[in-house]
Amino acid sequence: MTIGFASRALASTCALCAAGLLALAPTAAAVDHAPDPDSPGGPRAVAPPPALLYRSETQVRPASGTPRLPQVSALSWLVADADTGQVLAAHDAHRELPPASTLKTLFALTVLPTLPAGIRHRVSGDELVGIGPGSSLVGVAEGHTYRVADLWRGVFLSSGNDAVRVLATLNGGWRVTADRMQEKARALGALDTQVLSPDGYDTPGQVSSAYDLAVFGRAGLRNAEFARYCGTAEAWFPGRNGWSYEIRNTNRLLTGAAGLDPYPGLIGVKNGYTSKAGNTLVAAARRGGRTLVVTVLNPRAGGFAVYEEAGELLDWGFGAAGRVEPVGSLDALRVKPRPGPVTDPVVADVAPDGGPSGLGWAEAWAIAGAAGMGAGAISLVLRCKVFERVEED
Repeated sequence: MTIGFASRALASTCALCAAGLLALAPTAAAVDHAPDPDSPGGPRAVAPPPALLYRSETQVRPASGTPRLPQVSALSWLVADADTGQVLAAHDAHRELPPASTLKTLFALTVLPTLPAGIRHRVSGDELVGIGPGSSLVGVAEGHTYRVADLWRGVFLSSGNDAVRVLATLNGGWRVTADRMQEKARALGALDTQVLSPDGYDTPGQVSSAYDLAVFGRAGLRNAEFARYCGTAEAWFPGRNGWSYEIRNTNRLLTGAAGLDPYPGLIGVKNGYTSKAGNTLVAAARRGGRTLVVTVLNPRAGGFAVYEEAGELLDWGFGAAGRVEPVGSLDALRVKPRPGPVTDPVVADVAPDGGPSGLGWAEAWAIAGAAGMGAGAISLVLRCKVFERVEED
């Protein structure tokens, strides 16, 4: 039995299509085998091997003339360049510790984009249920109407857990907000963070790390609203009967207090305290065109040590920048987005400004070329079928 001309043509043209796909679209083929970030441990699967930042001791790679690191009593700390993400120095950066109200940085990153600042909301009693004993409060009152912007000032300046409760309700609820915060943390490469209470209140199992909190602080500074709120020293908060009262940012590096001067060039971010977490702080400052972000978790010294040590680390970072080799990156564990299916490669490859986006031009031409070869193969097979029928007749 012999194979007809049409069958042979079909086999050869299909082989040609396959070869064309492999030759022209190596990138597209590789994408099919990329790790799935939604699978168990997904983001960890694409993370680089553990580096210096996973070691418990202090990590720094100084060159000649680099200033000496200050003595820091914190259990964990980190100094990074907010622009490049390069970590200049760190101590036990991935140690999982209670974050206290510094976790509100992740809360703001998650919820800010969903709630326009001008929305007005009348608070119900149910929204204030569940606030933990001893929580910091800004004074949100049942039956009173607030703008979303008022509530955010209550979060950033007074660290108000009552304001967090109301904003979480507007965002879909307490549990929904915690889940979305967890998703946001994973997307940013903050793999040490476990979110159980969006306000940062001590909850068994809720942890973060100096690395993760620096990631949140850096990301927040790229959001204009976040940066404005976290850098506000004083504001007025609505009270009863049309009166307002002044609230002051509890971040002492921003405002100063009890003999502690404000840090020059400070632009935010957020402080916190609970009995289990101790004092915690994410701070950022700008000097000479450079922006640094530091995290200090649970100093063993008392008083204002969290602010003093953060200031000393900022001083060191500005003096050492450009003189040390980075020991890691705040982008190292960030999940890279996976390209989705493309139905029209030409349209998908053009950005609003006319430049390439999504798939690169090479991938687009590969898909288009393969499609064209496939169409040619089908046309050839159909012609062969017609020829075969003529011969049979």
